[in-house]
Amino acid sequence: MEDKHKTAKEKLIEELSRYAAGVLPDQEGKELSEETKQLIRNEAIKDLDAFLDVKIKNIHKLIKNEQALKAKLDKKKEWQKDTFQRFNIYFRIQHIMLFSSVIILIITGLPIKFPNSAVSKFVMSIMGGISTQGILHRIGAALLIGFYVFHTLYTIFHKDGRRDFVQLLPKPKDIKDVFQMIKYFFGFAKDKPKFDRFSYIEKFDYWAVYWGGIVMVGSGLIMWFHNLALSYFPKYVYDIAREAHSDEALLATLTIVIWHFYNVHFNPSRFPGSLVWWHGKLTKEQMIDEHPLEYEKIMKGKEGKNV
Repeated sequence: MEDKHKTAKEKLIEELSRYAAGVLPDQEGKELSEETKQLIRNEAIKDLDAFLDVKIKNIHKLIKNEQALKAKLDKKKEWQKDTFQRFNIYFRIQHIMLFSSVIILIITGLPIKFPNSAVSKFVMSIMGGISTQGILHRIGAALLIGFYVFHTLYTIFHKDGRRDFVQLLPKPKDIKDVFQMIKYFFGFAKDKPKFDRFSYIEKFDYWAVYWGGIVMVGSGLIMWFHNLALSYFPKYVYDIAREAHSDEALLATLTIVIWHFYNVHFNPSRFPGSLVWWHGKLTKEQMIDEHPLEYEKIMKGKEGKNV
């Protein structure tokens, strides 16, 4: 009678032993010796142990992957539960257009301003020379102009665009916030200023882009279509446009690298970088810390709806 208390492993070992004993040729019709049978059993056990070890490791790996995936999904759900949509998809597309065009323009433009630099010569060689550089620079310029057209239409026709434009207008509170922040940095104030939807830092970034855009696009178009421009304007207008384009490009580069990158990416509270430009969301903690006045308005609005 079969022993019901045998483990699955023991049953498998017996089956393998019987199989091996049945297929191995016996000598002169004699049965296999006990030593040979034991050897078969040992080999079966060894192979079975190796097989089970591999399977068990694979099972453990699957369990760990499943647990890791579940933890990741739970974390994502928890994060989404306490997040606030700061920028919509149209705003994020504009930002991607802006920084893509600016990166292209910086890489292709600075080698022209500093032609004798070793770095400029290296970058120019990678681009394939002055002719390719000119094409790439114009592609970046076209993308930048496309951004300004998109943003203008968004500001006029989209309710979020109109709201943000009004919010971005400078106010007397911004000047007070600057002095409050300076006092906070030097330890003369206990609390830093409370910001609404946009701080004075973000307003500076926004209007710098506007001012820079007027100078860069205006002077760039004069240089791009110089034959047409010189048929309407004297030569010194072209010379002024060239100098303004060059100097404003350098100023914009330094502002982006020193001012914008620090505030958005290199600030210790944000390092190694903010992804709000990608998903457009801020956590509850970020909202309370960076935009407490806007957070209070949002929560009051939710309370009003629930009443």
